[in-house]
Amino acid sequence: MTPESPARTDATHRERLSLPWWAWPATLTAGAIIATELVLGLPDVPGWLPYAVLLPLSVLLLIPAGRLRVAVTADEFQVDDARLPVSVISDVVALDAAGKREALGIGAHPLAFVVQRAWIGPAVQVLLDDPEDPTPYWVVSTRRPVELATALLEVSRRERAARSN
Repeated sequence: MTPESPARTDATHRERLSLPWWAWPATLTAGAIIATELVLGLPDVPGWLPYAVLLPLSVLLLIPAGRLRVAVTADEFQVDDARLPVSVISDVVALDAAGKREALGIGAHPLAFVVQRAWIGPAVQVLLDDPEDPTPYWVVSTRRPVELATALLEVSRRERAARSN
């Protein structure tokens, strides 16, 4: 088996933190309930108008919530618009739902970078070793914490080995 070219192994982990399926009908139901309240409370407004405004608005509000992307490339960890060079990663810990709750709880560092989604239980905690940055660690929600932690550690070790040579 021959090694793959760098172009083919560029992204070692990619994930989209989309919404669960039940968020869409729940949001549409909430929009319909609010529209019904408006129809009943404002008799002078045409009955179709609150539904025509609130149901599409409900869907439009959900679209940005499900667009968050997490990726590990050969030289950086990408979480939405944030970029972290893999050379500053000292360790990565895969967290289950209880571990994430503890990492984000009362003992959490106030300067930590956190991207968490309540509907996703597990996460990873990325410990940093960068004297120029006051951020001690990142906590990022993920559906596959072990795969993400493994990818980050592998890329970070590769980067450190390349720097030492």
